[in-house]
Amino acid sequence: MPSTPPPLPQGIHIETLTGDALVGRIGDLAALRIAVFRDWPYLYDGSADYERRYLATYAAAAGSVVVAATDRPGGRPGGRMVGAATGLPMRHEPTSLTGPMAAAGYDIDRLFYFGESVLLPEWRGTGIGVAFFAAREAHARGLGGFTHACFCGVVRPQSHPHRPVDAVPLDGFWHRRGYAPVAGAIGRMAWRDTGCDIETTKPMQFWARAL
Repeated sequence: MPSTPPPLPQGIHIETLTGDALVGRIGDLAALRIAVFRDWPYLYDGSADYERRYLATYAAAAGSVVVAATDRPGGRPGGRMVGAATGLPMRHEPTSLTGPMAAAGYDIDRLFYFGESVLLPEWRGTGIGVAFFAAREAHARGLGGFTHACFCGVVRPQSHPHRPVDAVPLDGFWHRRGYAPVAGAIGRMAWRDTGCDIETTKPMQFWARAL
C-alpha cells in the first residue's frame, strides 16, 4: 500500500522536481548533502565541485526525481531547501549497486532506486521524511513498469570510534514505511571520511518493498 504522509509543519512545502526544475536546484541539494552527510553515520567529507558534477550526471538520467522540502511562509514553493530526497531507475546505477540486487532475484529494469535522503536536524521527526518516501513512490508508480522500490544504507561497525553514544538506527522508520532488508544484498560505495586522506569502500545494506 502507498505510504500516507502525516500533515507537514506550517510553512513547509514539498516539491517534486524533474527536468529543468531539478537542474535548477542542484546547488541547493549539493550544499545539503555536504552538510548532512558530514554527520554520523556517513561522515562524508564532500566538496561543492564534486557534488555539482555528481548531481549533474544524476539529473541527466531519464526518470530521475528530487523531492525537495522548502521553508517558506504559507508553505509556498520556491523557498530555502531544508531537505531533499532523490530517486531514479535502478538501471542507471553502477554494477556495484545493481549486481547485488540482481543476484537477489530482482529485475533491475523494474526496480526504482532511492538515493540520498537529507534533512536538516531541526526538521527531523516532523513528517517530512515520510513525505519523501511517499512522493518518490508516487513518482515511480507514475513512470510505470516498476514493481519494487529500494535503497541502501551504510553499515558501520558497532566499535566505530565516531559512533555517537546515543546513535539510533533508522531501521524502525524504514520498517514502518514497509521496507525490509534484502538478505545478502550488500552494495559498495566509496567516499572519503572526515579526517581521512583517501577514499575507502563501505558496505551498503539494501532494503526493498513492492510498489
